Amino acid sequence: MTAGKLDRFWALITLLLIAVIVIGGIIVWQNYRPNHPIEISLSPTPESTGEVCQGEPQKIDINRAEAWLLEALPGIGPSKAQAIIAYRQQNGGFSDIAEITEVEGIGQTIYNDIRELITVGD
Repeated sequence: MTAGKLDRFWALITLLLIAVIVIGGIIVWQNYRPNHPIEISLSPTPESTGEVCQGEPQKIDINRAEAWLLEALPGIGPSKAQAIIAYRQQNGGFSDIAEITEVEGIGQTIYNDIRELITVGD
């Protein structure tokens, strides 16, 4: 092949590639529908149907909770949270939620405020 024929050959190949790209773009553009809603369907889980919580707050297990979580309870600050942790380590955990009143600094008033928010686990 001479130089002129090679130039025409590559020009033809280039034009064919451009034509393929343009035609492909037109086909894709014709199928594009921006206002078509996206539908996502998920099977319901217990969390999404409300079976787990059903309006009640999740209770804090005082035998397992870390200090930062205990501090979220009304009337429990950093020192009382550490006292709860120290008590459960010394006594092998709580057997009943009312036992929390034996922790230094936690009286009946605080117990009444938190009794609906705590548990000793299963």
